[in-house]
Amino acid sequence: MPGFFFSHNNMSELNGKEDCKLAEGKGHKKKQKAFGADLKNYLKCMVPHIESGIKTSNSRNVMLSAEEVIQWSQSLEKLLASQSGQGVFREFLKSEFSEENIEFWLACEDYKKTKSDHLHGKAERIYEEFVQSDAIKQINIDYQMREATAKKAQDPTHTSFDEAQKTVYILMERDSYPRFLKSKSYLNLLNQLQTNPSK
Repeated sequence: MPGFFFSHNNMSELNGKEDCKLAEGKGHKKKQKAFGADLKNYLKCMVPHIESGIKTSNSRNVMLSAEEVIQWSQSLEKLLASQSGQGVFREFLKSEFSEENIEFWLACEDYKKTKSDHLHGKAERIYEEFVQSDAIKQINIDYQMREATAKKAQDPTHTSFDEAQKTVYILMERDSYPRFLKSKSYLNLLNQLQTNPSK
């Protein structure tokens, strides 16, 4: 019967470990749940009426002030220069089904900082994702610009997407940006920060 004795020993050892793991797991889950709830409430406070608000990855630098949010209304450039501004504006564009504009603009900004030996791969990805006529996140540019951008993307330089990026920027500046400044999400956020500056 040594086999039975061995397995019994193993079972009680295993049960002990499982109990310990269960206890640890419960405590860990409680901590995760509390952190999640705190973060969710914080984001709700920061960006009312926008479900996910500023993404969790940006939560480290979310300490917004009314001054910063007021600056967003001075120009699209100032809005896009702020990480939090980008997050809030992207959520607004999602609500209008036009987030491909800011995604393309950000991809172009990243592309300009790319090392020369990685340009080809990134140019191809940006072209396929945003520029080609059947792209998943196709940007709103005319046929001539689409063709010109396609040619530039085949032999990429750091300025390959500049014209298309400028067009998309102007489109956001004239169209989405003024609506964003009048939107409930922006006005509620500003109002929240002005009435509760300590939050």
